Amino acid sequence: MDPLTGTGWMTSPSAGDAIWLRAEEPSAAAGARRQAVRMAERLGFAGERLGQIQLAVTEAATNLAKHAVQGEILVRIVRTGEEAALELVCVDRGPGITDVPASRLDGHSTSGTLGLGLGSIERLADRTGMHSLPGVGTVLFAGFSRLGGGAAAAPGPPFAGLTRPIDGEEECGDAYAARLDGGTVYAMVCDGLGHGPMAARAAREAVAAMREAALPARPIDLLRLVHQRLGATRGGAVAVAAVDSAAGAVRFAGLGNVAGWIVGPDRRHGMISVPGIAGAKTRTMREHAYDLPRDAVVVLHSDGLTDKWDAAGRPGPSRDPLLIAADLLRSAGVRHDDRCVLAVTTAGRS
Repeated sequence: MDPLTGTGWMTSPSAGDAIWLRAEEPSAAAGARRQAVRMAERLGFAGERLGQIQLAVTEAATNLAKHAVQGEILVRIVRTGEEAALELVCVDRGPGITDVPASRLDGHSTSGTLGLGLGSIERLADRTGMHSLPGVGTVLFAGFSRLGGGAAAAPGPPFAGLTRPIDGEEECGDAYAARLDGGTVYAMVCDGLGHGPMAARAAREAVAAMREAALPARPIDLLRLVHQRLGATRGGAVAVAAVDSAAGAVRFAGLGNVAGWIVGPDRRHGMISVPGIAGAKTRTMREHAYDLPRDAVVVLHSDGLTDKWDAAGRPGPSRDPLLIAADLLRSAGVRHDDRCVLAVTTAGRS
C-alpha cells in the first residue's frame, strides 16, 4: 500500500487476534512467548522466522519484568488490507529511559546483564519504535512480517489504533477502522454501549459499515451509515474524521462522547460532537471543518481514556502512529472501561 496516495484499510483485531499480558515477573516471558507462537503459526511463521519471534518476545517481556513498573505487553495480529503481521506493544509506567539512543546499543545495560534486548528486537523486527520519558514510562512496539523485510520493509500506513477490553472481558466493546483513499484517511472510533459481547457486536457493525462504504465520502454521511447499521444493536458513541494532509484540513462528525483531537507539539484542539447514541433516536448530526497544522496528529479515542491528558512530551507527528497511540493509551487509559485510541499522522505532507 502506498501510504500517501494509495488505498488500504485497518480495523481492530478480533478477540482471538489480540491479548494483553502483565509482565511484572520473570515467568511472564514464557506466557508471552506461547501466545506469540500461537498467533505467529496461524499466520504461517515457521522455522528461523518463528524462532526470531520467540527471541524478540522473550527479550521484550524480560526487559519489562526487570526494569519496568506496571509493565504490560500486547501480542496481536494486525491486518492492513489483505496483509497480516504480528505486533508486540510494550508499555509501562516507569522509571523511563534517560538515553534512548544508548539503550539501543549492544552492551548497554542498567542491571549488569549483557544488554542485548532492545538492539536485538530492532534487528529482528521489520518495524520498531520507542518513546520514553524519565520518571514517566516507556512504550515500545515491534512488527514482524512472515518473510521478514528488515530495514528494507515498506513504511506502514499513516494510521494505527489500539484497543483493550475492560478487565474481566475477552471482547472489547470499543473498535476502530481507518481507510486510506486518494490521499485522505477516513478514521472511525465506535464505543459500544456497555461492555462484553453485546457492546462488541455494536462496535463490529460500525466497523463493517465503514469497510463497506463507498469512498470518497463526507464524514457526516459515513456517520449516518454507521447510525443506520447500529439500529439492530444496543448502539454506541461514534466519531468519524476525514484527514486530508495535503490540503491541511480535517472534517469531523461525532455522535456521543468519542473524543476527537488535533494535537500539536505543545497543545491540542478538540473537535465537536453532538449528544446522542448511534443506532437510537438522536439530534441532528453536524459536520465541522478544521485546519490541520503541518506538525499535527489527529487522535480519536473512547471515554475509556480520560480527556485530561497533556500534548507536551508525546511522540511527534514524524513518529509511527502506533507509537503515538500506545503512548496515549498508556498515560490516559486509566479508567475502568473498554479503551480505544486511533492516531492519524500527516506523514509525507510537503
